[in-house]
Amino acid sequence: MQQRFKSMSTKRSYIAAAALMTAVTVIGADNLEACTRAVYIGASNMVITGRTMDWGEDIFSNAWVFPQGMTRDGAPGIKNGIQWTSKYGSLVVSGYESGTADGMNEAGLVANLLYLSESEYGDDKSGKKPILTIAAWAQYVLDNFGSVAETVKGLQAEPFHIMAPILPNGKGAQLHLSISDPSGDSAVFEYVKGRLVIHHGSEYRVMTNSPSYAEQLAIQAYWKNINGMNFLPGTINAADRFVRTSFFIDAIPKQLDKNTINAVPSATYENQAIASVMSVMRSVGVPLGVTDPDKPNLSSTLWRTAYDHKNKVFYFDSATSPNTFWVPLSDLDFRKGAAVKKLTIAGGKVYAGNAASKFEPAEPFKFLSADAK
Repeated sequence: MQQRFKSMSTKRSYIAAAALMTAVTVIGADNLEACTRAVYIGASNMVITGRTMDWGEDIFSNAWVFPQGMTRDGAPGIKNGIQWTSKYGSLVVSGYESGTADGMNEAGLVANLLYLSESEYGDDKSGKKPILTIAAWAQYVLDNFGSVAETVKGLQAEPFHIMAPILPNGKGAQLHLSISDPSGDSAVFEYVKGRLVIHHGSEYRVMTNSPSYAEQLAIQAYWKNINGMNFLPGTINAADRFVRTSFFIDAIPKQLDKNTINAVPSATYENQAIASVMSVMRSVGVPLGVTDPDKPNLSSTLWRTAYDHKNKVFYFDSATSPNTFWVPLSDLDFRKGAAVKKLTIAGGKVYAGNAASKFEPAEPFKFLSADAK
């Protein structure tokens, strides 16, 4: 009798979960912009941030090395653009060769920009704040701050007004920002109805897209009562990916796993953890070429990155390449006066193993103009 009651209770939970999943799918049907980010915290101070870049077309991404001491113009084409000089060097991935989508600085701080259709950056009513193009938002963070706490303190003062120009593909640049650091600390920055909203704490480890982060957390709170080993929402909309990613990033081993360690290169826990995080990011990705003409914002996963905060190693996994490559930041020169360097990924370039030696000197890309139309 008790077993029958338990079975009925479980079935009711699944039915309720399915109903919620259907409702969320319908609500999010027009907001299927993709991208997923997650932070893994394991044994021996192992912290890894993984993300997928999901977009409806090739964004011609390349990897860049930016040294300390670079003079920056945060709003090309605007007279009152914010100006700064980079305190930290960084390794970043570009989008459209006109903005920083992703990256880690030499202090181990990681920044990721993801799409959020609800973003509204408001107006600078005072008319006195300097302007920052959203294409430079992540780079501003990587250049100026060494930790999540330091970034939160700096950005909550709102030292600039963000302008979101039209992207090269003709769409609006509606984005939100996540950051993470070697301590496992994390933060999410969103502009909702013109107001900056910050979620700061190590518990904010997963981010996708629509709806706003507060609403995502409410949906996730419900799913915590459902056993993910038995039932998880399976669509590719952002709310479902948030739930699945939250479950899997907690489910993968947080210490050396004797069942798989002998298959891992050098049999190290660090490599096992990177493999686990990358497998989570692959599991929530969208197959290359999957599109829906009725939902133009449905996007394929173009590439995935993983950042080992402890050892400061960058990993890149392209959906169009047979190999994953990596770059230890210790193999790069971030000293003031060092050359800006570029690793060309766009155009089907293929790398394997440590690609640090493949970077070549290059002129830095220019941030998308703040008044681009």
